[in-house]
Amino acid sequence: MERFADRIDAGRRLARRLEVYRDMNPVVLGLPRGGVPVGYQVAQALGAPLDVLIVRKLGVPRQPELAFGAIGEGGVRLLNDLVMRYEQVGDDDVVAVEAVERPELERRAALYRDGRPALDLSGRLALIVDDGFATGATARVACVIARAQGAEQVILAAPIGPHNAVAELAGFDGVIDEVVCLGTPAQFTAVGQGYVDFSQTSDDEVCELLARARAAGPDGGRQPGEQ
Repeated sequence: MERFADRIDAGRRLARRLEVYRDMNPVVLGLPRGGVPVGYQVAQALGAPLDVLIVRKLGVPRQPELAFGAIGEGGVRLLNDLVMRYEQVGDDDVVAVEAVERPELERRAALYRDGRPALDLSGRLALIVDDGFATGATARVACVIARAQGAEQVILAAPIGPHNAVAELAGFDGVIDEVVCLGTPAQFTAVGQGYVDFSQTSDDEVCELLARARAAGPDGGRQPGEQ
C-alpha cells in the first residue's frame, strides 16, 4: 500500500471514504493521542463536531506492545482471553497493569476535557477514528463506551490495520455497525509502517486541535451542504 505522508494526509484521505456519513448527524471521536489529528481532519471535512474517547491499552507485562485488553472512561474494561491464555497473563497481572494505566487515563481525561462534559452521543452516529489498528483492543473498548453513552450507530475508521483485526472488529455484532480501513497490508508489522512521518502526538497538540474544533462551532464551522 502507498504510505501516508503523516496523520494529516491520512485524515484527509480517510475523510473522503467517510463522506457518505456527512448528512447522518455524525460526532467524530478521536482516540488519543494519535487518532485526534486524524479525526480532526475528518471532522473538518464532514463539518462535524470533534471530541475524544479516552482509552488505554493493557499490555502484556513481558511484551507491553501486545494488548491483552483495554480500559476506558466509565470503568469499562475488555479482556482478550485468547491472548491472556497464550501469554500466561494472570489475574494479578491484570490488576497490576490496570493500576498503572488507570491513573494515566484519568489524567488525560482531566487534561483534554478541562472541566467540559463529553459531547452527548444520544441518538447520534459515533464516528470513532484512530491512526491505525494493531490488535483492535482499544478500538473495541471505545465502541463499547460509545454505545453505552447512547450512540445509535457506531462506525470505526482508521487508515491502516491488519486484515485479521479488521475482520474481528467488523464481527463485533451489536456494537460496531461498520469498520472502514483504507489499507490492510499482507505483511503488517506495526501501524507506523503505513506512515512516512509517524512522530508521536503530544498532549499539547491534542488540546490545541480540540480547542480549534470547539472554536469552529458545533457543526465544524460549515453550513449545511457546504463542501
